[in-house]
Amino acid sequence: MREPTVSSLMTREVISADVETPFKDLVELLEEHAISAVPVLDGGYPVGVVSEADLLPKEEFRGGTEDAPGLFAGRDAKHRFEQAAGLTAGDLMTSPVKSVSPGTAASAAARELAETGVRRLFVLDDDGALVGVLSRRDLLKVFVQDDDELRRTIRDEIFGRTLWVDPDTIDVEVTDGVVALQGRLERQSEIDIADHLVRALPGVVDLRNRLQCAWNDTIHPRQTEIFG
Repeated sequence: MREPTVSSLMTREVISADVETPFKDLVELLEEHAISAVPVLDGGYPVGVVSEADLLPKEEFRGGTEDAPGLFAGRDAKHRFEQAAGLTAGDLMTSPVKSVSPGTAASAAARELAETGVRRLFVLDDDGALVGVLSRRDLLKVFVQDDDELRRTIRDEIFGRTLWVDPDTIDVEVTDGVVALQGRLERQSEIDIADHLVRALPGVVDLRNRLQCAWNDTIHPRQTEIFG
């Protein structure tokens, strides 16, 4: 039940460019491979990224022939104007590279993508060499799971091996990744553990937890006296 890591989800064959790759070749790379960005390598190590957004200033400012942004223009506009005159990947790239290690948990990588607003993270090994790329789409692979396989995992791993509960006493249904649980456990704490483990299981879209308990061990005896 271990959470998937970046290594298990990433794309290993990465289309890349060199710092000296010309502007037109960069455009052709993106078009040919239907991708929106490429890492820029220097001596085999990533030093930046060229995306579609880094190439568009060439058209926005017509290669630098349009007027430069005014004195009070923002930093982004001035940066785009400088990119408009760029000829190679080294001129156009955005640095540093947003990266992640192969052993990073999928949830941590998803959080990094959300917080930084980037579309992809480049995967670097301990030496800083490029070994893959992880996109938003790659992370969504965790939800492409067979319902029957999810059901077996919940029954056998969560209830059978983790909670030591006879799986046949719990009704587990999975439809399009949505899990429904029904049955009776000894303690409320066991229900809480099951709830947490099922929700954290890769591929689970949602949980309908209708489990009941014989004893609510999460309420302190003194609370029972006061509110009972």
